[in-house]
Amino acid sequence: MGGSPYPSFPEDVPTHPLLVVDYHLILARDPGEIDKLWEAATKLGFWYLKNHEVDDEVDKMFDMGAATMKLPVEEKMRFEQGDDGMSFGYKAAGANAVDATGRLDTVEFINVSKDDALAWPKQARRAYPTTVNDRMSTAIAPFVRKSVEINHTLLDVLNDRLGLPPGLLLAKHSINEFSGSEARVIKNPPVPPESRDLRLAIGSHTDFGSLSFLHNRLGGLQVLVPGAENWQYVKPLPGHAICNLGDAMALFSGGILRSNLHRVVPPPGKQGDFERWSLVFFTRPGNSVILRALVEDSSLIAQAVANSPEKNFETSSTSLEWFTRRIRNQRINNRKGPETWMASRGTEVNPAIV
Repeated sequence: MGGSPYPSFPEDVPTHPLLVVDYHLILARDPGEIDKLWEAATKLGFWYLKNHEVDDEVDKMFDMGAATMKLPVEEKMRFEQGDDGMSFGYKAAGANAVDATGRLDTVEFINVSKDDALAWPKQARRAYPTTVNDRMSTAIAPFVRKSVEINHTLLDVLNDRLGLPPGLLLAKHSINEFSGSEARVIKNPPVPPESRDLRLAIGSHTDFGSLSFLHNRLGGLQVLVPGAENWQYVKPLPGHAICNLGDAMALFSGGILRSNLHRVVPPPGKQGDFERWSLVFFTRPGNSVILRALVEDSSLIAQAVANSPEKNFETSSTSLEWFTRRIRNQRINNRKGPETWMASRGTEVNPAIV
């Protein structure tokens, strides 16, 4: 898949430039690079990450995804994630709503739990198709381990800039506790040009967890920049991942760190004639972790919360409860009306939270 020729990203569509963070410099704890990461994390919550050295693992994950999507529908549906709020497993196109009207999504994907990848050959959370199992040790586990290492490094740097006790954020994302952390390979089919303005692959949302590590070859990701009225594309750059923060980090930080709205639409221009494949690793807190501002642990966070008395950073929700609610209520089989969609939302729609 990695060698497939794609048209260039068009130059005549609105794009938003992201800061480029060098992972090698972050590992070296370079002060200037940490300042750049902090700027990206507090202003938009999105940035490019270069020198991550995961390209080989990414290619193998795309191969796994392609093999899985080629399975007969009835075989894939044996491993469907279901309507109870579990994300791991296969999701068919049209299983989720993309907005309050109940419009259906167009993507299918396979999610593999971090817990299953690291426990292999034991089963920790659920079973998967043979196309997944056959590549668990050679492709999935290596990708998950490297993704965890990278995301944990970034979280640890943000931990220190937030003035938190050393290792506190890592403790809330322990690899030894079950969590919603997972690797996802997504396939979106080509959309006829006349329909592209009407189709959402994935609706407007903030991410459920803490930090997402995204790899794609075609455009389609869009962000709604704070204060802007129009969506802008994020241009994919070869060799660069796209990272973004989720609800948990916005809550932990008392709103200092940003969990920003984004969505996925058909690729622009001639890129829209091709299947769009993307790969992401989602780092989410341990299932038992309460999502709330860490005011007792950081004077910086305590001051941020005090400066925003109109906002509520006490969700009284565990990470598992937050994650399950959002997954369950976007499933079309659970839809009762627009209120179901609203119940699937995170920090983006409740002005009283973050």
